[in-house]
Amino acid sequence: MSPAVALIKTLRPQQWVKNVFAAAALVFSRHLLDPAYDLRAGAAVLAFCLVSGAVYAFNDVRDVEADRAHPTKCKRPIAAGALSERAALIAAAVIAAIAIAGAALVTPALAAIVAGYLVQNIAYSIRLKHVAFVDIGLIACGFLLRVLAGAVAIDVPASEWLLACTGLVAIVFGLGKRAHELAWAERSGKAATTRAALSGYRLPVVRVVMVGFAAVTVAAYAAYTLDDRTVAFFGTTHLIYTVPFVAAGIARFVFIALWRPTDAPPTEAMLRDVPFVGIGLATAAAAIAIIYR
Repeated sequence: MSPAVALIKTLRPQQWVKNVFAAAALVFSRHLLDPAYDLRAGAAVLAFCLVSGAVYAFNDVRDVEADRAHPTKCKRPIAAGALSERAALIAAAVIAAIAIAGAALVTPALAAIVAGYLVQNIAYSIRLKHVAFVDIGLIACGFLLRVLAGAVAIDVPASEWLLACTGLVAIVFGLGKRAHELAWAERSGKAATTRAALSGYRLPVVRVVMVGFAAVTVAAYAAYTLDDRTVAFFGTTHLIYTVPFVAAGIARFVFIALWRPTDAPPTEAMLRDVPFVGIGLATAAAAIAIIYR
């Protein structure tokens, strides 16, 4: 594997799909068909793709020994020796600087959010991911920063409902990731070498809490579609028809995380899961068709 290929794999472009949350404000503000808004929102998405890639590289350097003890993470370029730790850190610093500088060309507020995301994730990698429940809170915060970044990029306010639903679904993602890690650690007996925060979780509790948050997330989205301000803004009550799609997508993720054990984390497994991807595309198509009818 060449150093260039190893670096690209370390940046984990397959995970960049999470950064479409930075385009949420664009879609729900009804500016999707405006090229000027598209360019600014696209810049926010790109900035988060770059800075999240830098974070992955930094995190892989920090976790290199633990990754070598994992059945799939040991194949990551740094853990496998295909990319040196020094090269990864230099690349991460350069890419993060490009992301922040590029964001500043759109608006200083976007650059501040991107920089804040970087600082938060450095703190997360160094210490806070080892603190039970704080780690999940920071995962949710990262998604909220994506939404806020997209909003400031196009200069529209992020709705309280959009932030609430984003935070809830991000918590479900975080709990799913921890449930997967707990199940793997339970099978392998290597909890101490994977993530210190796991000692603060109990798998049965995480499962119950995750299912509870999944239900609350669907309820919150349904409430958003029926809110008077939502109906007035979009001029229709038909957004309620997207609720079954959202419920199906969240249910599928819960199934992948809790009852379909794999070595890959559920946030990676869902991107290779045909039913989940199909539900996601159907949800987006239905929402856009209703909003831009």
